[in-house]
Amino acid sequence: MNTLKVGDKVPSFSAKDQDGNTVNLSDYKGKKLIVFFYPKASTPGCTAEACNLRDNYAELQSQGYELLGVSADSEKRQTNFRNKYEFPFPLLADEDRTVINAFGVWGLKKFMGREYDGIHRKTFIIDEEGIVTKVIDKVKTKDHAAQLLD
Repeated sequence: MNTLKVGDKVPSFSAKDQDGNTVNLSDYKGKKLIVFFYPKASTPGCTAEACNLRDNYAELQSQGYELLGVSADSEKRQTNFRNKYEFPFPLLADEDRTVINAFGVWGLKKFMGREYDGIHRKTFIIDEEGIVTKVIDKVKTKDHAAQLLD
């Protein structure tokens, strides 16, 4: 797993959101962007994290941030997740792991004594020029916005 670090330029990417629209990194040029990766839509930790970001979305926007959620879920699953919890930001359905691999968040995980490959819950803050300015490795799902606004 070769994860992007502070100071790295984010490779150009393109992926479909929950509605089938193509989202490109270049769409966010000149804007500050938060990209949060989560293992699976509608699971307890991912729901807590995304809802915390939703509840603090206005504050994040007031500080000039745009938000993108990314997982390997299908468009349909992302749509259901967004609609159920009324997320005001796009969720990328990165089924072929293009964006996940670009950021280097796919790799070996351990859970309840089992080892498997999966998405690591990480968040990246990217500046207006596409450079990583902050990486949050230890995401607090219930208090994630506070980690971003520090």
